[in-house]
Amino acid sequence: SFNMSLAGILTEAEIAAGLQSCQAADSFDYKTFFVKVGLNSKSKDQLTKVFGILDQDRSGFIEEDELKHFLQHFSASARTLTDAETKAFLAAGDSDGDGKIGVEGKIAFIKQ
Repeated sequence: SFNMSLAGILTEAEIAAGLQSCQAADSFDYKTFFVKVGLNSKSKDQLTKVFGILDQDRSGFIEEDELKHFLQHFSASARTLTDAETKAFLAAGDSDGDGKIGVEGKIAFIKQ
């Protein structure tokens, strides 16, 4: 499961806090979420692992469909991101306008 993959990087409490912050539709704010789950305080190595887990097809990019399933994979009780949330998240991390978040931009994206 996703939680097992993230074990050692994020605690159950961090994951729960992150999910708590965005239960209502269109309430997902990635900056708040990253802070709540403690991602902004993790090492570059740990962040690379997290993005590797998100990048389901191993393309080196996080695409919209992968992002949509992000919360659901994060926890069985989580919802899927709405289109508006997904687009805002992708736009923020999409440094070159290709509609996806590349491996290079991801660390800076979380730390911003």
